[in-house]
Amino acid sequence: MNETSTLDLAIIGAGPIGLEAAILARRHGLNYEVFEAGAVVNAIYNYPTYMTFFTTSERLEIGGHPLITATDKPTRKEALDYYRKVTAAEQLNISLYSKVTALVQEAHGFALTVETKNGQAHGQIRSVYARKVAVATGYFDTPKLLGIPGEDRPNVSHYYSEAHAFWQRPVTIIGAGSSAADAALDLYRAGAKVTMIHRGDSFRHSLKYWIRPNLENRVKEGSITAHFNTTVQEITADTVIAHKHHQDSQTTDVLHIPSDFSFALTGYYAAPDLLRSAGVNIGENHAAELNHDTYESNVPGLYVLGSAGFGTRTSDVFIENGLVHSRQAVDDIVTKLNAEAVLEPVAS
Repeated sequence: MNETSTLDLAIIGAGPIGLEAAILARRHGLNYEVFEAGAVVNAIYNYPTYMTFFTTSERLEIGGHPLITATDKPTRKEALDYYRKVTAAEQLNISLYSKVTALVQEAHGFALTVETKNGQAHGQIRSVYARKVAVATGYFDTPKLLGIPGEDRPNVSHYYSEAHAFWQRPVTIIGAGSSAADAALDLYRAGAKVTMIHRGDSFRHSLKYWIRPNLENRVKEGSITAHFNTTVQEITADTVIAHKHHQDSQTTDVLHIPSDFSFALTGYYAAPDLLRSAGVNIGENHAAELNHDTYESNVPGLYVLGSAGFGTRTSDVFIENGLVHSRQAVDDIVTKLNAEAVLEPVAS
C-alpha cells in the first residue's frame, strides 16, 4: 500500500530530543509528524534493565513537564514512564515502528520513504513530502563492531540487559568504559564469573570517578579478572580467544577464556548513511557539517539534532545539551517557514 502526505516538518527519531522538537513544532502550529523505527525513546528502552541515569531528573525534562523521581537521578523505568506520559499528554503525532529508508532533497523540500512494520500496518510503504526535516536518531542503534569471527553468534550482545541469567556462569565483558564497568559490577554482584578484556593498558580515562575505585578494588582482590593490552580474536560457543600483548618483552600470549556469554560493550556511533544520502557533508569522525547556532546542515532545510550529527564523538552530546539543539533548530525552522510563506505567490 502506498500513501502520500505533505508536512511542514518531518522529525526522524522519537527519543527525548525528537520529542522535544515535536512538542515545540506542535506549539508553533506546524504540520509535523515524527517517524520512529522502534518504540518511543527506543534507545532508553534498550538500556540495562535496572539502570540509573548519571544526570539529574530536571535535566532530562521535555516540554516543561516535571520528571518526578524517587531520588535525584531517575531510573530507566521512571524515564520510560515519563516520556510515554508526556507523549500522550501532548498528543504528539508519532508513527512508531516506521523507519525512514530514503531521504532525498527536492526543489522545495524533501521526499521521504517510510516503511512501517507493526500489527496494524505491517509492510506499509509511505511517501512523505516535508518542507523541513529534523534528524534526531541518536547513536545507540549502531554498535562499533569488533569485526571478528563469532561476533554474530547468539551468545554475543552489544547491549547489556541484566545479570540474573548469568549467576555462576562465566561471562566476558569486552570494553573498559563506564557501561562496561557497570555491567561487570552488576554481573559480579549477581554471582557471575566475570572477565574483562580491553585493548588499552588500563580502564578508560572516561570511566566515571565514582565507579573506578569499586571496579579497581574488585580486580585487585581477584573477584573480577581484567586482561589489559588484550585484543579478542574470535568468540566460540564456550570460549573467547584473545591475544595478550606484553609491551616490555614484545611477546604475545594466546588466551582461551571460558565464556558462556560475551557482552561487547565497545561503544556506539551515529551512522551517517541517511544524512550522506541526502547530501550532507560527512567529515572526520563521521560528523555532519552543521551550523552550530541552528543545527541546520549544509543541505538547506535539513537539521541534525543531538548526537545524530556527531558520528563517533558520542561523548560530546547528551540528552540535556541535545535538547538545546531542538529548541534552536525549531526556532530557526519556524522563522524560515514564515519567511517562505510571505514569499509564496498568492493563488488567484
